[in-house]
Amino acid sequence: MLLAIFTDIHANRQAFAACLEAARARGAERLICLGDIVGYGADPEWSVDTVMEIVAEGGLAVRGNHDNAVLTASESMNAEAQAAMEWTRGRLSAEQRRFLAELPMSVGDEDRLFVHSEASSPQRWRYIQSSADAARSMIATEAQVTFCGHIHRPALYSMSATAKMTSFTPTANMPIQLLRGRQWLAVVGSVGQPRDGDPAASFVTFDTRTRELTYCRVPYDVDAAAQRIRDNGLPPWLAQRLSMGR
Repeated sequence: MLLAIFTDIHANRQAFAACLEAARARGAERLICLGDIVGYGADPEWSVDTVMEIVAEGGLAVRGNHDNAVLTASESMNAEAQAAMEWTRGRLSAEQRRFLAELPMSVGDEDRLFVHSEASSPQRWRYIQSSADAARSMIATEAQVTFCGHIHRPALYSMSATAKMTSFTPTANMPIQLLRGRQWLAVVGSVGQPRDGDPAASFVTFDTRTRELTYCRVPYDVDAAAQRIRDNGLPPWLAQRLSMGR
């Protein structure tokens, strides 16, 4: 089965729609969302409804810290993110809030684990920024392949049976064979707010039969997404950063 895995959508309708179209064109059979459906962007209602449809059709979704912030004001955020979150809370319906509240922190599926931040303590929202961070996450799970988001930059880590770590930044559209003799952690990158200097939206596909992982980049209408942010009175920096991929 070909999985398409998305994370950090951040209410960016233009980016998410482009990724969904690209994933289906590649033959994706099951869709998975790793959280942060909302926050920053101007289309939280559409984004939550779309993930609700994905789950209703047999897909999976887990909760991100911005999704969690819809439910509680205790999440610590910078001023721009906080302003966007307060605006978002006023846009979502009771049904959409309930959906976010019921999302699990992580989901296991055969030899795979899906989580927003990392496996050792998902509710602490720690970032995978180094091989040491990745090792902490992999040691905490028996899953052979963990998929996560949160950091907004694509990366891939692996650990051998003797705990030797490797890491690299993947190249888009180049399939990577995930060998069974190693444990893997794939940081998916962000659909709606990339921060690796490339404004193109990011997602991955994973073939459960061949075990090929492919990082995909999808150009989308950045200007339209930025204009939606400005039109709704959200902090201007949230619009400006989209074109810079940061």
